Amino acid sequence: MDDLDYRTRTQSGCVPPSLVARLLALGHEREVETQAGRGEWFCALEWARLLGDRQEHARALEVLAPYVATGWWPAVRARAELLERWGRADEAIALCRPHARTGGRPALDFFARLLARHGRAAEAFTLVRPGIADWLLAEVLVDVAEAAGLDEEAAALLEARIAAAVPACDDPDCDRIRLEPSNAFLLLAAVRERQGRIEEAIDLLRRRDITSVNDRDALADLLARHDRIGELRAYAASEHHGHAARRLAELLEERGDVEGAITAYRAFAEEPDGLWHVAVPLSELLVRHRRVDEAIEVVRTLADRPGGAEDYVVDTLCTLYADHGRASDGLAHLDALKARRGGEEDWDFFRIRLSLMAGCGLLDEGIEQARTHSGGGAWYAARSLSDLLAAAGRTEEALAVLERLPEQNISLRAGLLIDLGRVEEAVRLLQQHVRVAPADASWTGLHSDEPPF
Repeated sequence: MDDLDYRTRTQSGCVPPSLVARLLALGHEREVETQAGRGEWFCALEWARLLGDRQEHARALEVLAPYVATGWWPAVRARAELLERWGRADEAIALCRPHARTGGRPALDFFARLLARHGRAAEAFTLVRPGIADWLLAEVLVDVAEAAGLDEEAAALLEARIAAAVPACDDPDCDRIRLEPSNAFLLLAAVRERQGRIEEAIDLLRRRDITSVNDRDALADLLARHDRIGELRAYAASEHHGHAARRLAELLEERGDVEGAITAYRAFAEEPDGLWHVAVPLSELLVRHRRVDEAIEVVRTLADRPGGAEDYVVDTLCTLYADHGRASDGLAHLDALKARRGGEEDWDFFRIRLSLMAGCGLLDEGIEQARTHSGGGAWYAARSLSDLLAAAGRTEEALAVLERLPEQNISLRAGLLIDLGRVEEAVRLLQQHVRVAPADASWTGLHSDEPPF
């Protein structure tokens, strides 16, 4: 079980999901089936799913059986998901119940949602209620409460947690609180919104410490859902991440008001550092509406600002050039940037140059320049070259570039071997390279500029 967990978590010493998909796409089912019986979890998972789709349920369960027998939760979950898909929910529940007690938060999360999906939401609520202080289990609690008709009970639990919050530190000027679960305001707001108590939900979201999660702002999303566009405009003017401005622009675009969406972005871009936050979504909006020159101008304006020539900004700009038949303009921009830097060009920017040169039919010249570049011998440089050669249909050359550094880019090498029909060689290569688990060590206080950064 520990070995399965380590190999799949690091995706080393095994055939990773992307290459299992490639094997199946290229018709190598027998190889996937064989490896599924030899401890290759991702092969077993996809082979079982494929058998299930073919209504060969008994064979599918047989494939997973050795993995389930270890007690490893991902295997148990995979079997339960198949059973549920086949309409055998009671068997899935019986399989998962022991693991919900001993398998930790992921198992409890899955089991509670499984119960709720099959008419046992009240039981799920009771099961996760003791974990209300944990952000994940609190989220599960709120989700199953709706199906169980227990929204008010969930709200009372969350209100009690908010009332029990304590100051985050001893500084009397600190207005932050230590809240468990950390998402209590967000979850309570979700309950109040479900109950139609929108004003309370808004007030709760205005009290949170963390305003955005995964680049989404819950308050902006709530205002948009309830068509409170005036309040959303006001919030967008004060929210400094630009997420509310983006939600406002999305809402306006959905309504067909493209000019209003563009104006919302441009207004935020005028704020200090505002363009940093909205240049990319604004350029994407302009491209969607065939205003490519304006999109390029937006990103170029950011790239030309002091400190604006970050690799992701330049990459976005040059991709816009390349995607719209202007690769030579991208090369000219890189030439100007290189000149401003005294003729120096880091690999992150040379990588962009390589792609543009390939788009201009200058791939061979780019490869020659790569060989003399100061960073051309690194593993990441080999990857860039290999990707371009493979895209040009020069798979053997792409593989040769990677083989110069045999301990690096293993998965990429294996993928090329599969493309060349050398499947057994690819599998051997993958299985020979297991990342060594790092030894536990306390931080010494010394920083390093060596990768990984």
